[in-house]
Amino acid sequence: MISRRVRSLLAVAAAAALGAAVAVTASGAGAAAAGCQVTYTISSQWQAGFGADVAVTNLGSPLTGWTLRWSFGAGQTVTQAWNATVTQSGAAVTAVNVSYNGTLATNGSTSFGFTGSWTGSNPKPTAFTLNGVACTGSVTPTTGPTTAPTSPTPAPSGTAAAKTVRVFWLRPTDVAYDQRYPDGIASVMREAQRYYKQEIGRTFALNGTVVEAVNGEHDRNWYITTNCTGSDHYWCVVENMQAELQRRFAINNPDSRWLCVGEISAEETNQSGGGAGPGWVILSGHDADGAAGINGPMNRWCGGMVHELGHGFGLPDSTSTDGTPMSASFYDYPNTHFSQAQKNAILAGPYGTFLS
Repeated sequence: MISRRVRSLLAVAAAAALGAAVAVTASGAGAAAAGCQVTYTISSQWQAGFGADVAVTNLGSPLTGWTLRWSFGAGQTVTQAWNATVTQSGAAVTAVNVSYNGTLATNGSTSFGFTGSWTGSNPKPTAFTLNGVACTGSVTPTTGPTTAPTSPTPAPSGTAAAKTVRVFWLRPTDVAYDQRYPDGIASVMREAQRYYKQEIGRTFALNGTVVEAVNGEHDRNWYITTNCTGSDHYWCVVENMQAELQRRFAINNPDSRWLCVGEISAEETNQSGGGAGPGWVILSGHDADGAAGINGPMNRWCGGMVHELGHGFGLPDSTSTDGTPMSASFYDYPNTHFSQAQKNAILAGPYGTFLS
């Protein structure tokens, strides 16, 4: 049974501000081609704390290990990191690859994230070095684009690793491609990944391409008005998206290979929403816009994703506002926590084996 998120809840705003991504395009010098691109995104921010995602693209010769360095400008400190070993000495921060993401081909990318603390202000770093080379511009011609194509082609069915959370952004035919959507949704997913690790001690895996951008087969109005019962189009848009993704990518509902998340850039005015049930999260344009930084503070969309993934892992809604993310307390994210009973139920549920 899909859990419906009502419109009145969607109108509630969280207190934290979305940090926009800052991209530094890079170039190095030397006999071997060297250069890099770094995108530093504040994925969530709250009183005295924040979460950040760092995406690194190697524009030079292939690397078998990497070290990224930057300095904070306002006394921020890193408190916890994942997908990299991060140390700090004063303002200087050093991030070193872990065993599974040290190899970067030319134009290859990886990412890591961390939580930190701040007081007064939280400006983004503006200068990075990768293996001692300043990230300041491109180096050599490449064989393929370093930014998303204007009309990306969906990945073929089965390319996502098994026992992962597989994420889709479906773009109707009358919606222009906008890189903020896959980037923003990926940031929300990484923050949810961090939160589950914090709360349960285990977390889910994402794929190398965190968000599969899919060219929809129809325009927005088709998704909103087709296959509807009566005048309530709340469910039409997300269920039409889900049906298309299932057909085109040969995905079941539920599917033992993946826990799937689908977001579509379409919804009827004042009828935004979606929900989740075991194995699937389906969300409409309101959530996609929020993840992209277009509609409200990032904490709201991170808390909402944690909530819906809880349903995806098999949890029901709480019966009261109980301080857990399975109630309206998710609007207080990240100041909300799973109960022990909920943690046990996730691990014992149909997708508990996805967490490691």
